Formats: sequence, C-alpha cells, structure tokens
Amino acid sequence: MNRKLRMGMVGGGRGAFIGAVHRMAANLDGKIELVAGAFSSSPEKSKLSGEDFFLNPDRVYGSYQEMAEKESAREDKIDFVSIVVQNHLHFDVAKTFLEAGINVICDKPMTRTLEEARALRDIVNETGQVFCLTHNYTGYPMVKEARRMVNDGELGRILKIVAEYPQGYAVGDVEGEGQGQISNWRSDPAIAGSSNCMGDIGTHAHNLVRYITGLEVEEMCSELTAFIPGRELDDDGNNLIRFEGGAKGIIYASQISNGDENALNIRVYGTKASLEWHQEDPNELIVKYANAPRKTYRRGNDYLGEAASNNSRTPFAHPEGFIEAFANVYLAAAKAIADKIEGNDAPEDGYDFPDATDGVAGLAFIETAVKSSAGEEKWVKFPSL
Repeated sequence: MNRKLRMGMVGGGRGAFIGAVHRMAANLDGKIELVAGAFSSSPEKSKLSGEDFFLNPDRVYGSYQEMAEKESAREDKIDFVSIVVQNHLHFDVAKTFLEAGINVICDKPMTRTLEEARALRDIVNETGQVFCLTHNYTGYPMVKEARRMVNDGELGRILKIVAEYPQGYAVGDVEGEGQGQISNWRSDPAIAGSSNCMGDIGTHAHNLVRYITGLEVEEMCSELTAFIPGRELDDDGNNLIRFEGGAKGIIYASQISNGDENALNIRVYGTKASLEWHQEDPNELIVKYANAPRKTYRRGNDYLGEAASNNSRTPFAHPEGFIEAFANVYLAAAKAIADKIEGNDAPEDGYDFPDATDGVAGLAFIETAVKSSAGEEKWVKFPSL
C-alpha cells in the first residue's frame, strides 16, 4: 500500500497496560497509524487519552457505538479497530465494528463464553472482515521455529506435551498481605467469565500447544482452585489432557506460584526428539535427543527456518522480546488487511496470526476445565469447535 493503515482503538486509555502494549506493537514497523478511538467508557477520560495520543478531537469518541457509526461513514475511515476492553465487552464491540464493515484485532480471550465465541466467528465469516486475536506468544521467532520442526517431522510422533504458565503476583492475597488482587476485575464472573487464571493465562498455554503441535484436545481432567479467600474464580489450575491421536499432556497455570514472574514454558516430546521453549528466555529453543547431545538454537541465525527468520528484526546476539513478538502478530494482520483493501488473494498457506477459530478453541478450553473441575465426571469431552 502507498499509505499507512488507519487504526482505531476501543479501551486502552490512560493507565491501561495492555492498551499501551498494543499501540507500541502496532507502531513498531511503521505501517500503522493510530487515528481514532473510544478509549474509556467515560467520554471525558476518552478525550484526555486522545490528547495524550495527539489525535484529532473529532475522532475521539465518547462510546464505541458512536465511533463505529461515524468512522464507517468517513471516506478516510479506520481500516481496523483494536479492542482492548474487559472480557464481557469483547463480543458486543467486535460485533458492532464487524457489522459496520471494519476489520478487528481483539485482545484475548475472544469473548466471555463459548456460545458468544461461536456466534462471533459466524459474524466474522458472514461479514468477510479480517479478525485477529492477539495471542502474542505465537509471534516469537523461536516459537515459529518449534512449529516448523514439528510440522517437518523432526520430533517424530508426538507423545507428550507439558505447558505451564506460573505467576506469583497474587500469592500475598492468600494470607491477606497482598495488594488487594481480590478486587481485580478478572475475579468477577460477570466481567471475566467462568474462569480467572485459566481464562487469563491458561489460554495462552493452551494456544501455544495448538500453535506449535497442531493437536486438538480430546478430553480434559481439571482441578481449579481459588486459594485467595473470597474469590469466586480460580487463581490456580491443573489440567490433564488427552489429545486427538493419542498424545498426552499437562497444562498448568497459576497466579499464586510464589517467586515466579511470567514463566510460560512448553516442552514437546516426540519419538525422535523433544523441544522446550521458555518465554523468559525467548531467543533460545532447546532440542533434546535420547542418543545425542542437546542442541540450542538461537534467534537471528541463518540456520533457522523461513518463518523464524522473517519474524526477526535484529541480527543474532541482539535480543528481541515481548513487544517484538506482539508486533509480529500485528504485522501479519496488517498484511491480511492490506491485501483485503487492495483486492489481493491471500497466500496459499494463509496468514500467520491467531483467528476466530483459535478464539473458539480458547473458550472451549476454559469451559471444559471449569466443567471438569466442578463436576463428578472428571474426564470431560472437549466440545466440537
């Protein structure tokens, strides 16, 4: 294209962590420009955020409904909207913009319930708009190299997968000595949905498993726990997994794992080799063998596959991390949106970003974990996507 894509944002105003991350990621490659937004449910706060971002006041709106209506009528309308509001608003905001003819990039989880997720996927298909879900950990180059290795058969048949996402930020609230994490909106079922920990970070671990291995869950046996007194929703969870095709696995997520920060890790064991990747050391991918020394692959080197190389911005030994990975998701979505605007055919192998089907799978994972944990029948069939 001979211009930047025009981006709008709903939510993510002053003081919002994830909104700032989305803006940095969108801006990193110089192909996207933020031009409009409804940054808060308070029109006054939205206006102040618009001033922070140096936007035209005419394109800073008091509500997402007003924004969708007025932007869709403009000759220079936004090309897509980024949705960074709380979970319970994702469906309504995405539906409003999709039906207004505007492409959508949405923070995860896609919706609050599986029913909403399926309905939103139908709307995406009916409108033909681009829909990207920001499971940002798929953007790391060495995650893409892990996926290539699995796809090329370098691990052999997959036998076992272990994915974990422990954090410890909320452990102080177990004994009432923390910073009031009990009041976090993610612990409110009316806003967050049926799960806190599994819905927030457990879905990242599950999505990483799907992305790298391509395997779908067949059955789950789950135990979710609220260690923090007074909480309705879980802050820790353990899931035994049976995958289609016979592989077994464990997916564990926690917010009370004392001393852990953001320790998303995955290990994939095959008949020929195994691999492991650690988000806190994201530029390395470890590959292990039963009868040979282990290898460590590092980002930025010319021995890596095409996807890993194409998603690296700096030479080897210059570390890349969270924002760059997030930006890779935005860059892939931007390619799809630009192709749609210009009438170009999609690549044969599609676009490399999480989509609405990934969003449905995430809600299926959440609801199956909740059902298994609460029910008497511990092994619960995974619903069809």
